[in-house]
Amino acid sequence: MSFFNSIGRSMQRSGPRGPKRSPTPTSATFPNAGSTDSVPPSPSVATPGGQKPLYLCSPFVEAALVKGNFKTIVMLPKYVDIMEWVAVNIFDFFQNLNMFYGVISECCTQQSCPSMSAGPTLNYTWINQDRKSVQLPAPTYIDYVMTWVQNLLDDENNFPTKSGQDFPASFPSTIKHVYRQLLRVFAHIYHAHYSQILHLRSEPHFNSLFAHFLAFGREYELLDIKDVRGTPNAPAVGIGALWERWKEMGILEG
Repeated sequence: MSFFNSIGRSMQRSGPRGPKRSPTPTSATFPNAGSTDSVPPSPSVATPGGQKPLYLCSPFVEAALVKGNFKTIVMLPKYVDIMEWVAVNIFDFFQNLNMFYGVISECCTQQSCPSMSAGPTLNYTWINQDRKSVQLPAPTYIDYVMTWVQNLLDDENNFPTKSGQDFPASFPSTIKHVYRQLLRVFAHIYHAHYSQILHLRSEPHFNSLFAHFLAFGREYELLDIKDVRGTPNAPAVGIGALWERWKEMGILEG
């Protein structure tokens, strides 16, 4: 199903609306931004092919609360508006991810995570007020993302909660940007803090949340493969390798 095509048809039925874009988060919105070096890698085990992150190793990669394929979970229920369905799922993904990060946040500091790293060669940068990419410590980056998303969710113009109130025409593009940023938070936690997830014995919960997030994003075209896998025709790293492993296991579809 194409979420964007469905949105277009819905907008045509409700009549033309002027575009209302959400503010893109920048370092101008959140002062005191800094730049840094790369973060230490997540705990790994030695394999014939080199070091392998724990989240790709058995039994952790198989740990889940939900068994089988996630396709049935993300399907649009009968009589439910697609925009309402996407909005409520975004809310749930954000709330659950925010709770997980809140539990391990004391381990994510400017000293332990001086950059928003998600793999040995993968480092996310922030776009500042001058539209330039800058490196930020992971806790700063994640705080910017979570604050921005929370403000969007609280804004009735972007996430209407009253009966008869329409979603804005900019909703699909806003949601896609939100999805990309939440994906980066997931990616950093897997890379830098999976040992803390294991210590809490929460890997089945976290894996299921992330697999649900990926399946939903692919079903409604909110997630580009390049955002997950990285550079095309190159070996997948970080969560990209996890995506490929879960596809092999039948948990996710391509």
